[in-house]
Amino acid sequence: MKLGLITGTGLESFGAGQCQNQALETPYGRVTVEYMQAGEQEVYLLPRHGREHDIPPHMINYRANIMALKLLGCEMVVATNAVGSLRQSMGPTQYVLPDQFLDFTRVRPLTFFEGEDGKVRHVDVTEPYCGAMRATIAQVLEERKLQAHPAATYLCTEGPRFETPAEIRMFRTWGADVVGMTGLPEVVLAREAGLCYASLCVVTNYAAGMTGGPIEDGEVGAVMRSVGEVTTGVLEELVQRLRPGVCACRGVL
Repeated sequence: MKLGLITGTGLESFGAGQCQNQALETPYGRVTVEYMQAGEQEVYLLPRHGREHDIPPHMINYRANIMALKLLGCEMVVATNAVGSLRQSMGPTQYVLPDQFLDFTRVRPLTFFEGEDGKVRHVDVTEPYCGAMRATIAQVLEERKLQAHPAATYLCTEGPRFETPAEIRMFRTWGADVVGMTGLPEVVLAREAGLCYASLCVVTNYAAGMTGGPIEDGEVGAVMRSVGEVTTGVLEELVQRLRPGVCACRGVL
């Protein structure tokens, strides 16, 4: 099986020195994917922001990234996301596995289906994240005795600015549990491509207005560094354990 691994903030160095670069042309642009062999598992690695963390969230070519993994034959995709928490019960350094999302992005290309072939397609996202993958990830986190939340609603903003306290209050009334800048349209594109997709979120901070002070970029980076080794261990185990399960992801269209 071929597994796609999209790493986010704080995990840009995952797999460094173990991979071979592979450039790939897609209909949406050129992508450099990093390939590594982990036992019998073939892993295609994409640091979402670049190895140097120099691509802001609203400038990521999400369509090219997902299409590259599809063209390479990946069946499953694990993504990591740094998120802010809207719930006191979800504190920094804890893990969250979203099962639903709210899309608050504004200007990103959001679909592969733009009607060029003369057909209109609507993808079902009743279960946007692969349930079988989420169950395996939750099991790994439990076995490692890591504090995790097996279900949550992820709200994605456009970025790159942080949210205002007023926005956070509104998002909370909508039912959002965590907020980030990179989960959409990635999860939808994976669904359109027929890929199983799951997100492993790391809470880095409480959202704006919840602590009385400003949010600082350094705070997010510091928390990710503090859990970097543990999260790397989780990803390494997932690479070995994830296998296609019984789910509806591939037959959604």
